[in-house]
Amino acid sequence: MVNGVIFLCVSNRYNKNYMRNDFNLDSSLIYLNHAAVAPWPVRTVNAVKQFANENGAVGSSHYLEWLKIEQQLKENLATLINAQSADEIALLKNTSEGLSIIARGIQWQPGDNIVICNEEFPSNFIVWDALRAQGVELRIANITGSEYPEKAIIEQMDASTRLLSISAVQYASGLRMNLELLGKACKSYHALYCVDAIQQIGALQFDVQAMDADFVIADGHKWMLGPEGLALFYCKASSMDELQLQQFGWHMVEDLYNFDNMHHWQPASSARRFECGSPNTVAIHALNASIGLLLERGMDSIESAVLDNVKALITLFSDLADIAILSPIDRNRYAGIFNFRKNNTNQELLYQNVVKKGVVCALRGGGIRLSPHYYNQQSEFEKLIEYVTDFSA
Repeated sequence: MVNGVIFLCVSNRYNKNYMRNDFNLDSSLIYLNHAAVAPWPVRTVNAVKQFANENGAVGSSHYLEWLKIEQQLKENLATLINAQSADEIALLKNTSEGLSIIARGIQWQPGDNIVICNEEFPSNFIVWDALRAQGVELRIANITGSEYPEKAIIEQMDASTRLLSISAVQYASGLRMNLELLGKACKSYHALYCVDAIQQIGALQFDVQAMDADFVIADGHKWMLGPEGLALFYCKASSMDELQLQQFGWHMVEDLYNFDNMHHWQPASSARRFECGSPNTVAIHALNASIGLLLERGMDSIESAVLDNVKALITLFSDLADIAILSPIDRNRYAGIFNFRKNNTNQELLYQNVVKKGVVCALRGGGIRLSPHYYNQQSEFEKLIEYVTDFSA
């Protein structure tokens, strides 16, 4: 019940109690940290156990089956973000690697500028800031407190803007960007468009074609419910030649398994050209299981559940007189992140207190960041409210 309204689930696909069975979390925990590192679903744990048992029993005897899982993961990721083809998907180590491939792959010219915003996670600042040494100008739009953050970003763009790089959802404030609007601005300035989607993919629906992105990067260990060490890297087919290759190895060539033809190698025509070496087979099995779960549940229902959970947090915390909500409260502006601070209270001590009570969350952006996924329950939020209101320091 929220605000006196009872929501009836019409099928198991939308039933949160049923969805909670997707996980086997310790019952003493209130897990609200999916914007940092998520727990694995039961099927993901089982996939890794099975893969480990297989390796221990027969080694790589079934390697051809592993390759099928790798391709299935790429196809599932393409479906998840509405890419035209799995050929536009590469599997990298992390978001920073993907951003670095872009930063070092573009042939920068004197006078080029890059536009980002002031709320970015360090990964989406350092990689571009490092290009100043090449004479590239870094423009940082101040979007904090802006009613129209996209306008502040677009105002930084001009005919010399080579790239706009933006997080789909800002990691601390939880601000969700209008990615389609920014994509149109990029095309009007003939600029490349890079989206760090680590705080959206897996929580909300994501459509690379609608936003007309050139590049999208997202680690799998947050909202996609996978392991660390494996990331989605999307490169639009028409933009692949924009990136000069900086990493080389046996896995990035077109004629992949013709090891005797190394003197006549060519880069893969697909995004595999960005995968220089052996795949992370353990992580691939894990992430494939997690992505399969998201697709089975349906990103429409997952998005609805995530947004409803954040709305519930907004409603509950808004009723507290001594709480300042630091994240957006407009449903068009938030995703899965809710950030608050308790006035006249040491936030560090409050954070330590709720952690001791079993709440898994994070200190970010001057407050306590909560990031529930689709399976979280309002009863957990109400218990958290008790911990917050009872604490004083």
